[in-house]
Amino acid sequence: MRAELSRAQVARGPALAFGLAQLDYRLADHGLDATGLHEIVGASASLNDDAAATLFAAGIAARFAAKPGRSILWALSKFDLYAPGVEQVGLGPDRILYAQGSKDAQVLAMAEDGLRNGSLACVIAEVRAADMTATRRLQLAASDGKTPMLLYRRHRTRDRCPLSTLSAAMTRWRIGCVESERLPHPGVGRPRWSVELVRQRAGNPFTLELEACDEQGRLALPAAAPDRAIARGGAIAQAA
Repeated sequence: MRAELSRAQVARGPALAFGLAQLDYRLADHGLDATGLHEIVGASASLNDDAAATLFAAGIAARFAAKPGRSILWALSKFDLYAPGVEQVGLGPDRILYAQGSKDAQVLAMAEDGLRNGSLACVIAEVRAADMTATRRLQLAASDGKTPMLLYRRHRTRDRCPLSTLSAAMTRWRIGCVESERLPHPGVGRPRWSVELVRQRAGNPFTLELEACDEQGRLALPAAAPDRAIARGGAIAQAA
């Protein structure tokens, strides 16, 4: 298993760019490796952050499945997705195959089978927990099937961040809501997220404040602050 994982780590696949220079240049692959495992969590256990993390994953999957006829597999143990919200970030019901298991082990097994099939544009799995062995298996399956894997560690225990555990993931993301820009007229502005890359292979962590996914799953820089990044201490710093 370790030898196979080592080979999978060296053989990096094509990358899906976010289309934002301020984000892509900070990524070791200048995007998300399309044959790797990527983990996502909410910044807190709140419903708002849970929704933001879900839509972040859905937006990425929508862009992986942008070509006609491509579908994604969404495996979970509790079916509580808000389908209209997912569709608003570009992932319509005609492009999602759902698989539901009663426990994490079943969800992970279905995700692994979907990855190894090789015909899917992307696989998303929602789990309470996944240990190092489970993430190694997913990384190997993603590499073998040349299919990207998004693992949403949705559930928390005593508000402990799921990313505190070890993982074989290539990138690990933490997504949270931040206050939107006030509009000069009545209405609802585009939501904003704190997009934090907690860890990546061969690269550094960073945090950016970005506008939420649009109808094509694309993130955007806040219009009022085109080159700002959130420093690790919380202050705003000028991007390089």
